[in-house]
Amino acid sequence: MKSLIDILDLSVEELYEMMDLAIDIDAHPDKYAHKCDGKKLATLFFEPSTRTRLSHEAAMYELGGNVIGFSGAQNSSAAKGESVADTAKTVSNYADIIAMRHPVEGASLVAALNASIPLINAGDGGHCHPTQTLADLLTIYRERGTLSGLTIGMCGDLLYGRTVHSLINAMTRYEGNKFVLISPAELALPDYALDVLKKAGAEYEVTESLEESIPKLDVLYMTRIQRERFDDPEQYERLKDSYALTIEKMELAKPDMKVLHPLPRVNEISVKVDDDPRACYFRQCLNGKLMRMSLILKLLDEAKVPGNGGYWEKGELHTGGCCTNKKCITKSEQELETKYYIAEDGSRRCYYCDAAITE
Repeated sequence: MKSLIDILDLSVEELYEMMDLAIDIDAHPDKYAHKCDGKKLATLFFEPSTRTRLSHEAAMYELGGNVIGFSGAQNSSAAKGESVADTAKTVSNYADIIAMRHPVEGASLVAALNASIPLINAGDGGHCHPTQTLADLLTIYRERGTLSGLTIGMCGDLLYGRTVHSLINAMTRYEGNKFVLISPAELALPDYALDVLKKAGAEYEVTESLEESIPKLDVLYMTRIQRERFDDPEQYERLKDSYALTIEKMELAKPDMKVLHPLPRVNEISVKVDDDPRACYFRQCLNGKLMRMSLILKLLDEAKVPGNGGYWEKGELHTGGCCTNKKCITKSEQELETKYYIAEDGSRRCYYCDAAITE
């Protein structure tokens, strides 16, 4: 059964097909208004969400389908101790497709491996957020007219920013893209995401200065410092105001630079920037709904093909060791064995969250 756990589950060709479909949906909504008649989407959101949950629900309704689900772990049997695997097996009896958001990294993969219907990873902790990346790709494509040959600045929380990790996975597959990684040292890109850049041979630089970087950028991807990802409140308080995009800083940027943000924002983009035509983040929300409509249609169509799977290929899997990520699903899921694969650099990485494995 085909699901979407990581943006790499989709080929470059599939991504272009999905963007073309999303643009056609935008232009001809009536043509798609009954494509999902009689179908149900289950939205399993174990942590708060506005755009991701509502855009999935709006996508299904606008395709003619219906929605069931919950918003908050306290509203599900997870509050009673039910495992992710059991939830996925149960909900598979009630719906045709699942969209799941979970604070634990690797939870969506465990759910997909146990579901008998397609599953969409709507964010798993600080790991991946592939449907946000679909929104990002369509926005860059529509705003810049290309996905290649761009200098992309990623600013803010690059350590826990799952949207950044997914976007790097996607944009390294297009030729000539350069990356400028702008963050405090404490929130620098994690090794497994940095490895993606190295493996792709992509040009990148690491800096703490937004002002020095912004003149060279074609795309600026802003992120908030995420309170919910920090175990140490003092560290959050120290870093929360690290970056703020103002109209003064926008004056340093190219006339055609585009500003994206997965939202919600706190204070990292001044509201005065909203009136700048280069600010794309609210158009990005619409693009997210359109791409989720495209994705739902794709996964439901592919579900008709028996045995259509073959995703999450990370090479040969081994059992044993201990994942170093304390937020990994292996730390909480009932009787879940630690599995790992051998990365390009020879290190052992967790199958579920890609963190390092120790003995």
